[in-house]
Amino acid sequence: MMLKGREVTIYDLADKLNISIATVSRALKDDPVVSKRTKKKIIDLAEKLGYRSNHFASNLRKQKTNTIGVIVHELNSNFITSVLAGIEKITTEAGYDLIIAHSSESYAKEAANAKNLFHKRVDGLIASLSFDTKDLKHFRRFEEKGVPVIFFDRVEQTTNHAVVIIDNYKCGYQATQHLIEQGCKKIVHVTSSLKRNVYSGRYKGYRDALFDNGISFDESLLIINDLSEKAGIESAGKILDMKPLPDGAFITNDFVAAVCMRTLKESNIRIPADIAIVGFNNDAIGKLIEPALTTINYPGRDMGEIVARNLINHLQNKGNIDSINTVIVSSDLIIRKSSLKKNYKEVGD
Repeated sequence: MMLKGREVTIYDLADKLNISIATVSRALKDDPVVSKRTKKKIIDLAEKLGYRSNHFASNLRKQKTNTIGVIVHELNSNFITSVLAGIEKITTEAGYDLIIAHSSESYAKEAANAKNLFHKRVDGLIASLSFDTKDLKHFRRFEEKGVPVIFFDRVEQTTNHAVVIIDNYKCGYQATQHLIEQGCKKIVHVTSSLKRNVYSGRYKGYRDALFDNGISFDESLLIINDLSEKAGIESAGKILDMKPLPDGAFITNDFVAAVCMRTLKESNIRIPADIAIVGFNNDAIGKLIEPALTTINYPGRDMGEIVARNLINHLQNKGNIDSINTVIVSSDLIIRKSSLKKNYKEVGD
């Protein structure tokens, strides 16, 4: 029978078996000094009484908790889910547990999460910044205690912190260039907060691709909103109000792109005949909508594995994230029917 109302301790086991506490402790650690017969008696009683090893207290004595903190800006995201899967794969193999917190795109909540994880004594921290994060001072306490921090996806590249990203500028340029090669001349850019590196990089790539092809930037073709379904519907509404209608759209999120496409189609806009569309992230939804969505492949699981591996290597003295600075994960354009305006025209309706 388990002892109700409190945790069973090694003192309880020792008392009931009338053996020393040291013997119980050694048996539970599978120390060969303890005979197999005695070890079995101790383990059997421990299971019967519901004894739980206090790894946390043990780890604190060793000045480590074998936990990694992770702060993400949202959880309702295919990309973030895939990153977390990559992180979890590597940390589990290395014997680390994860404590995951999300900021809900709030700087204040992100700072509170950082403080909470610091006091939980995580051995290291992995973070992706919220929309309105304006500085990194809430991570300073980790640095002062020698706790390694590595950022991914949404980062501040003006600091010396290790970051793992894709080349957002290159991807933005590539997506826009593809639309131009399909004959698009009036390309709307639907994006999110330009304060964040991911969106500012894609925006710069978009602008430079226009410039290199002799197309003037038109600020009225820039739509900035969040990444919600409501935002996708609003963005589609703004596109429908444009006269003449844009012939191309670079939308920096696949979910928003899918919502835009659905809304445009409800107004009898043909994709890609009337407007060619490129999304971003290579989420599963891109293959499910009709026409299938051209997108930038953003390998979240690979990014998660790279982030976690660099942090674990640092903790195990196999590497040093202080010398890493920036890791760029490979990404590429996946061409599907939503953007193939040229082929559509050649084949006809």
